[in-house]
Amino acid sequence: MAEIEFSREEIQAMRRSYGEAGLSTLDADPFVAFADWLRQAHQNPVIVEANAMVLSTLGADLEISTRTVLLKDISEGGFTFFSNYSSRKAHAIESNEQVSLLFPWYAMERQIAVSGLAAKVSQKESEEYFATRPWASQIGAWASHQSLPLASREELEQRYEGAAKKWPEGSTVPCPPHWGGYRVTPLSIEFWQGRYSRLHDRLRYERHNTEADWELNRYYP
Repeated sequence: MAEIEFSREEIQAMRRSYGEAGLSTLDADPFVAFADWLRQAHQNPVIVEANAMVLSTLGADLEISTRTVLLKDISEGGFTFFSNYSSRKAHAIESNEQVSLLFPWYAMERQIAVSGLAAKVSQKESEEYFATRPWASQIGAWASHQSLPLASREELEQRYEGAAKKWPEGSTVPCPPHWGGYRVTPLSIEFWQGRYSRLHDRLRYERHNTEADWELNRYYP
């Protein structure tokens, strides 16, 4: 085994004291509260891609997998992102609609954790969003067999070049049939604010089903 660069003691000593900023209350509507925190994170110069969220899924093989995706909408009562429908995450969602999302805004000593149910958005919504993407991203969606084994980097670049020749820059690139959006309809949304002495604030919106009213509860850290 190679020598590990950090000792156990060094890793255990990695800690910081959180600030005094408290979380006394939030808006009755969790999406209003979320939009407010997202706006603040976006305006923070230290945070890169405030709309980046960690998506966790449970596949048919009962294997949990985690990756980062980008939030693209919070209307229609859910959190929307887009992906390849042949990807690992897509197969997992097909077998188990329950997912979790995490927005880790470390620089602000904040995070938001979401648990909910994922479902595909309409093809029309996917096509409308795809049309707003940069040309290179559109071509990339055609070039990638996401989550499948890739023999070499050159193979991927050749597929990209082939798609670029088929739809030159400036032309209309159609939305691939294997690409589209998912909307996560939440059952719980937890707002976490770091506090001194590890006495963090945790306020969680909860409901028993997607049609029920929200309850806002505070939890021990």
